[in-house]
Amino acid sequence: MTSVEETTDDNTAGSGPSGYAAARLRLLQEESRSGPSRRSALAALTDDWLKALFAQAVRETGVRGAALVAVGGYGRAELSPRSDLDLVLLHDGRAEPRALAALADRLWYPVWDLGLALDHSVRTPGEARKTAAEDLKVHLGLLDARPVAGDVGLLAGLRTSVLADWRNQAAKRLPQLHSLCLERAERAGELRFLLEPDLKEARGGLRDVTALRAVAASWLADAPREGLAEARRRLLDARDALHLVTGRATERLSLQEQTPVAARLGLLDADALLREVYEAARVVSYAGDVTWREVGRVLRARASRPRLRGLLGTRATVPERAPLAEGVVESDGEAVLALAARPDRDPVLPLRFGAAAAQAGLPVSLHAVRRLAAQAKPLPVPWPAEAREQLLTLLGAGEPTVAVWEALEAEGIITKLLPDWERVRCRPQRNPVHTWTVDRHLIETAVRASELTRRVGRPDLLLMAALLHDIGKGWPGDHSVAGETIARDVALRVGFDPQDVAVLGALVRHHLLLIDTATRRDLDDPATVKAVAEAVGSAGTLEILHALTEADALATGPAAWSTWRGSLVADLVARVAAVLRGAAPEVTELEIPTTEQERLAVEALRTREPVLALHARQEEDAVGVELVVAVPDQPGVLPAVAGVLALHRLTVRAADLRSLELPDRLGEVLVLRWRVAAEYGALPQAARLRTDLVRALDGSLDVPARLADREAAYPRRRGVLPPPPRVTVVPEVSSLATVLEVRAPDAMGLLHRIGRALESSGVRVRSAHVSTLGANAVDTVYVVDGDGKPLAPPAATALAKAVQAALA
Repeated sequence: MTSVEETTDDNTAGSGPSGYAAARLRLLQEESRSGPSRRSALAALTDDWLKALFAQAVRETGVRGAALVAVGGYGRAELSPRSDLDLVLLHDGRAEPRALAALADRLWYPVWDLGLALDHSVRTPGEARKTAAEDLKVHLGLLDARPVAGDVGLLAGLRTSVLADWRNQAAKRLPQLHSLCLERAERAGELRFLLEPDLKEARGGLRDVTALRAVAASWLADAPREGLAEARRRLLDARDALHLVTGRATERLSLQEQTPVAARLGLLDADALLREVYEAARVVSYAGDVTWREVGRVLRARASRPRLRGLLGTRATVPERAPLAEGVVESDGEAVLALAARPDRDPVLPLRFGAAAAQAGLPVSLHAVRRLAAQAKPLPVPWPAEAREQLLTLLGAGEPTVAVWEALEAEGIITKLLPDWERVRCRPQRNPVHTWTVDRHLIETAVRASELTRRVGRPDLLLMAALLHDIGKGWPGDHSVAGETIARDVALRVGFDPQDVAVLGALVRHHLLLIDTATRRDLDDPATVKAVAEAVGSAGTLEILHALTEADALATGPAAWSTWRGSLVADLVARVAAVLRGAAPEVTELEIPTTEQERLAVEALRTREPVLALHARQEEDAVGVELVVAVPDQPGVLPAVAGVLALHRLTVRAADLRSLELPDRLGEVLVLRWRVAAEYGALPQAARLRTDLVRALDGSLDVPARLADREAAYPRRRGVLPPPPRVTVVPEVSSLATVLEVRAPDAMGLLHRIGRALESSGVRVRSAHVSTLGANAVDTVYVVDGDGKPLAPPAATALAKAVQAALA
């Protein structure tokens, strides 16, 4: 088939396929025509073409009493460049079946011949009404039915019947529609939190807008209209641009398409596009939450009304209003303003209202929030103590905080209270480890922190730090550095005293310190613990930072926290706490080997071959194993072991390497302690690992070739190319070794390639620390020269460049 965009026939004046195709192509290529104007023009152009087709088909077949009807998106005149044509051929039932089939063929085949997608049916009004009663999706499509050609009266009667059925059956149909929306959201996810969102199917997308229109048509409830039309326009504009960029009828805004789609829409970059799409989806999602809650309330009231009439006669009932806080009451399952509330005289009321609702686990009334947004008096700066306490109460309420905060944010109350919030609102996070946008992540962190407040002496500082720890994202440079300045300003605005302001600034500045150090640094190096202690400064700050680290990781996503990571952070915190109490950092260079390490070392020297032991343990996050390998000191041990582990699909989480000199023995033994987890399936047997390790060391197993074959067998995911690997020297973190940090896309055998590069440079690896977050790996290695000393600065720089070149 020839697609419309590929047709270049000059016959544009006629009503034939080539004329329509050429006119359509010109319309889509008009730079000045976009948005609603182009969509309606495309629908009108298509209408004219189909009218001509219909008229010609009627003349040829002689069928009377028929009409061509647009439904769904085409019925709403929302034709994107690659949209389906949703058409119904209505007839009065008097035409001969053969003639009716011929009429349909003369309509459908020209559409198919142009490569346009077509959803079609042939029905009488009665059949259409019956099908709508049986199929909710058909019923929804007919709500937007619009005549294109033929007997308009056929559709007029059908529309009247379909709308009457929809309103009469609202008590049954709307719960079914809500269930469909929930199932779709579960399947497609939340649009405003997806890096590659489906503009139509995801929650907050175009399907939800259509559902809200259907609810309004029922006359049972209506969606909040402020901003909804603009949100719908933005989503449709993004879909139009996506269709034009890809040339396909796709709804998924994939990573590789985001930059050209942004350019076509005149936006700065892909982040600006995502933020605009997220903002639109937030409006739609919020409107859906409010609307479906109202639908539930009305349906419950209808269900209980007959029973109440029987009990109370005809007297009207007034919902009971239970007090929640000053100026705030509960009414009909919502937090609302008390009758005597005066937002214009009570500047703390918005925060008190939100805190009371969250503490009670109640949704907030849309009318109340809008009244607060319109009438509330600005808070003085610094805030009074009550305002600060109400903010902290809201943040500490747990899961209910999210819905209340988003309701306040949707009406602009949050940005009035905290102007710096505007920069993080709906801001995307490109790291796939992150589940949420920046603003939602901050609230989720506060929710997680609320569960940890019993662990700290200053829960108020923990909650405030949780809210502000990523507030610097969106500003140039390191977000922790920028965030410290912003956090200090916000803390002063909210009314914290100077000492607390300093602590909050330090918490934001160092909120990644514990997790980064624990997973990427050698905790047995005294310089590591000392540096953390100097940065933290006090035991009280360390206590809060520990809880903040856990809350931040838990709110990031499942890949950011585990039992293993928690144990590493706890170990670091214990060591730092000891230093802050005045104890000196432990020096572990002369650590006595364990009995098992000594036994394995003796066996390795006796056999002159690798000896290993596996210790499996079940953890909450994965099946973890500790692998101890003892090998007579020789070149190539690190890459050999790392390569064998990769071949057996074992993910390396941490590695520690040290040489042992045993008394009365000749030679040294290299002892490697690995912390690994199986990617999937059962753990490999120790004997198989040992066999492959022996072969890798003697050269009979070509590890690089095997890894290359396995990597080639993996399907490559479409998407933007990741940034190239980067290797840097990390200064002043160890007095015992030179520290290299390798940041690279996570790939099979990465540590093996790093080990080969280090071996070829003639350095020895003292320890390695591996951290994998989503598609990115951050591996830190401590290396020394042949004499066991740190490298000179020029040599360290040269080594970093060599490793980076080897990984490129």
